[in-house]
Amino acid sequence: MDHLSPAAVVAAATAHGVTIATAESLTAGLVAAAIADAPGASAVLRGGIVSYHSDVKASLLGVDPALLDARGSVDPDVARAMATGARRACGATIGVSTTGVAGPDPHDGQPVGRVYVAWESPWGAGVDELDFHGTRGEIRRAACEAALAAVALALRGAGEWPGVS
Repeated sequence: MDHLSPAAVVAAATAHGVTIATAESLTAGLVAAAIADAPGASAVLRGGIVSYHSDVKASLLGVDPALLDARGSVDPDVARAMATGARRACGATIGVSTTGVAGPDPHDGQPVGRVYVAWESPWGAGVDELDFHGTRGEIRRAACEAALAAVALALRGAGEWPGVS
């Protein structure tokens, strides 16, 4: 995924009349905060849900509790359901989610640095499995950047955006 600044994401979303919602576990609001830091964010950022605990993923985002029980919270299908839930809960065009393991210890059978970033929009959806290395903070920041890149990818469906692959 390409690294894109929050300002570029906000500008592109504004140009296409697209709104964004976040569902964040390991990033705990970093993605929404990065978007909110960009000028003009109020035109595109509908809201975000920090769902650090599985019961919040189930109750606020609609993630199936049976899925969470069977696979844990660090799972591509959980990430997809989180993105869908953010989009629905906030009434946004694009929902983006992050779930993963920032460390220091493995979680749900997944290694430190394993991250899933998902997005959903009217034009499609996707999920990426990523493996980052570094400190807890570095992994969380890398996941935030990956989420911004996922929003940019979702924006491709809203129209041509040169430079986004």
